[in-house]
Amino acid sequence: MKFYSTKNSNHVVDLGRAVLDSLPPDNGLYMPVSIPHLEDDFIQNLGVFSFTDIANELASVFLNEDFNSNEIRQIVDAAINFPAPVVTLGNGLHVLELWHGPSLAFKDFGARFMAEVMSGLVQNQDRKLTILVATSGDTGGAVAAGFLGVRNVDVIILYPSGKVSPLQEKQLTTLGQNITALEVDGTFDDCQDLVKKAFLDKEINERYNLSSANSINIARLIPQIFYYFEAFKQVKTDRNDIVFCVPSGNFGNLTAGLLAKQMGLPVAKFIAATNVNDVVPEYLRTANYLPKVALATISNAMDVGNPSNFRRMEHLYGGSHQKMNKDIDGFAFDDDQTRLAINEIKSEYQYIMDPHGAVGYLAAREWLRSAQSRYNYNDTRSVDVITLATAHPAKFLPVMEPLLRSIKIPERLAQLANREKKATHMTASFGKFKEWMLIH
Repeated sequence: MKFYSTKNSNHVVDLGRAVLDSLPPDNGLYMPVSIPHLEDDFIQNLGVFSFTDIANELASVFLNEDFNSNEIRQIVDAAINFPAPVVTLGNGLHVLELWHGPSLAFKDFGARFMAEVMSGLVQNQDRKLTILVATSGDTGGAVAAGFLGVRNVDVIILYPSGKVSPLQEKQLTTLGQNITALEVDGTFDDCQDLVKKAFLDKEINERYNLSSANSINIARLIPQIFYYFEAFKQVKTDRNDIVFCVPSGNFGNLTAGLLAKQMGLPVAKFIAATNVNDVVPEYLRTANYLPKVALATISNAMDVGNPSNFRRMEHLYGGSHQKMNKDIDGFAFDDDQTRLAINEIKSEYQYIMDPHGAVGYLAAREWLRSAQSRYNYNDTRSVDVITLATAHPAKFLPVMEPLLRSIKIPERLAQLANREKKATHMTASFGKFKEWMLIH
């Protein structure tokens, strides 16, 4: 499969170039030149396939020009070896649990798949790869776990000081080996800006073979498509429409869902759920895209004021606000509403949801309340809304414990508590960051 730059459709590269370079030289984003439509038989018979079978079928569409069928299966088996179960709450509400991987966050799907693909691409090359990644919380831990000990790959993770939870911070600052953490005085957007500038800097690129593990890298988006098909398989019946509600920050997860739809998955609607960093819901409402400085919230992984993947979303709809608006509804909620939702979910459904998932729950509930009048559903019981639960609630103890008192901490998180944090503190100045990069 070939990929083009969102800033220049004539700039076309193969998978290896798109994945290893991460960004085009014009600072656009890579997108598939064409999005294949899957066979109807495959969609209609999803129920007979295992999750890994589904992932293998979808991965082959993107990888078959660079890997043979056995290699693709090995990549999938190594990366997608944990489940993505759907839990039914009731009243048309479901939860897709995406936190059963090593770092207890949905980013495990992308990070592990990317590590396997990159390892395969560079194994016969005499080059060392440096992964440069910004994180607002979960990406860093997933990338650190996914790439830990991978030969010929070093990872540098930038994260905003004081704006990730303590356990999230431990996940990306305590592993050592080929993982280095940089604690930046600023926001996630500042970290992401440093990463983007590094990719465009001549001196840094003469010193390093850079790639990224953020959702700006197309290899992160590909495996996120897989679990939309898996969730659809678990919920779909002959009489119901499926709606996906996606808690969103940088909008890679939602972009993957939109790709799944264009590949043939019959999704009735997507719901973009954000915290007060509501740039995309505002765009859907007004047709004006106005990036702004991100505000800190208790759903910190969604604290993004200029989501990179919005440009990919635009390309999927040919720049048409009207077409995008037809497929996506947007909702935004503040921290007080999120806290109330966490309590409500526990009280009404005996289910514990992390702050990001709680924002999604609020949007799903609000959408269902309005669906009958807005979309002429005669019976909203024929609609099922699947909210993506993107991280285990134990990763957010400072938020969760005051609300619910006791949160069971999985052993893989608990063992991090006493590990020593190792991170280099720096300002959000690109000059300082570049100086560090060139010295180290």
